Amino acid sequence: MENTRKVAVITGGARGIGRHIVMEFAKAGYDVAFTYNSSVPDAVINDAKSFGGEVMALKCDVSSEQEVTSLFKQVEDRFKRLDVLINNAGITNDKLMMRMTFEDFTKVINTNLNACFLTTKNAIKIMGRSGGSIVNVSSVVGIMGNAGQSNYCSSKAGLIGLTKAIAKEYGGRVRVNAVAPGFIETDMTAVLPEEIKKEYFKQIPMKRFGKPEEVSSVCLFLASDAASYVTGQVITIDGGMHM
Repeated sequence: MENTRKVAVITGGARGIGRHIVMEFAKAGYDVAFTYNSSVPDAVINDAKSFGGEVMALKCDVSSEQEVTSLFKQVEDRFKRLDVLINNAGITNDKLMMRMTFEDFTKVINTNLNACFLTTKNAIKIMGRSGGSIVNVSSVVGIMGNAGQSNYCSSKAGLIGLTKAIAKEYGGRVRVNAVAPGFIETDMTAVLPEEIKKEYFKQIPMKRFGKPEEVSSVCLFLASDAASYVTGQVITIDGGMHM
């Protein structure tokens, strides 16, 4: 039987912002497939299933062309369609440039940028003439830069360029947008000393870190028909840090 529920693929959906994106789309009535790269995320699977849709968790190194191709074949075999791709998977490996090896640089580029080329190409093949929506999770540092993150900033800036190029190539058939989060409440920001947080708050007009759901809700909007005339855009979610 033809699947009438919309289907979303979310990379890096096991924790952090990615987990919130999985829940946002499951709650909105999507069948969801998400990738992970460590232990089986049973809690995420069970929580997402509680909203009534199908949930598919697939272990995948998104920087591997072979594994990404296999991922999308499994999604197509199971759901017979694809409506949304959220490119969220990403890593950091922060070092000052003079201490950063070429391997340190390319590993981040491969996971944060090259992987998005692979997933996007495979997703568009399934979306076909019926079209769909792609949302790339970039970062505010891809716009403004940040010392000690030349690899990460380059990958996130490149993702913005990829977003705009693919949006122009596919016009109205596949909409492609990006979100650029700033400081978001995650495990990483939770362990920051209060004095460091206060210094960061000085850069943020709203004087707080963002919440993961404030990112996931924008992703859902961009993927939905409510954003049907929005493509090639970068939405910063940073409390006004970059204007």
